[in-house]
Amino acid sequence: MKHIASCSFGKDSMATVLLALEHGEPLDEVAYCEVMFDEYTSGETPEHRDFILDCAIPFLERNGIRVIVLRSPMTYLQSFYRILQKGPNAGKLNAWPLCGRCCIQRDCKLPPIKAYRKTLREDCVQYIGIAADEGERLARLDGVRKMSLLAKYGKTEKDAAELCKKAGLLSPVYRFAKRNGCFFCPNASMNELRHLYDRHPDLWSKLIACQNAPNKATERFNRSYRIDELDERFCAERAQLNLFDGNWNQAA
Repeated sequence: MKHIASCSFGKDSMATVLLALEHGEPLDEVAYCEVMFDEYTSGETPEHRDFILDCAIPFLERNGIRVIVLRSPMTYLQSFYRILQKGPNAGKLNAWPLCGRCCIQRDCKLPPIKAYRKTLREDCVQYIGIAADEGERLARLDGVRKMSLLAKYGKTEKDAAELCKKAGLLSPVYRFAKRNGCFFCPNASMNELRHLYDRHPDLWSKLIACQNAPNKATERFNRSYRIDELDERFCAERAQLNLFDGNWNQAA
């Protein structure tokens, strides 16, 4: 019987792997699905992407765990520029993914995962990174073919973060975000978006370029803002901060 772990390399899935190693639970391989922004650009926040490549995957390989990297042939940009064929927006660009109805999840993440699952035997056991204090999500698991080691060993989300931190395997993404997600995610917090604007202007400029495309089905990047409105807001905040710093230094 094959045992695999679905892993985003966030705290819960990483802690799942650590528990398997600590308690001698069978684990044959880890499956990770990387969503791509374009052919050459990962959808991961760069800090998390570097953590995966430079720290997490080497750790697993040193412990004899095979890592399978899954990718869809469709990228974020291909989904964005796809022309809708049906519905009230037929003829328009698919454009920004909607909060709660993410077409990127549908087009870029689920297909390679489903294809991978078809290669597995029916008796394969999947470890899912759901913590002991996530009762609603745990209820969806059958506890046999899909199970949570975090629940089995009574580990909460906070415990999962501590396990990773102790092992030196807590992604740096948690320094500025509560969860790891794609840098273009419409559910990203303002803190995550501001981090992207400040630290990764190359990626931010890619999103701004998307806003310039005409005939989009939707103009809003998230529930409240267009990406150019966010750009204006962050630019104004930076200017205000620079003014404050200048006045403070002048006074000092």
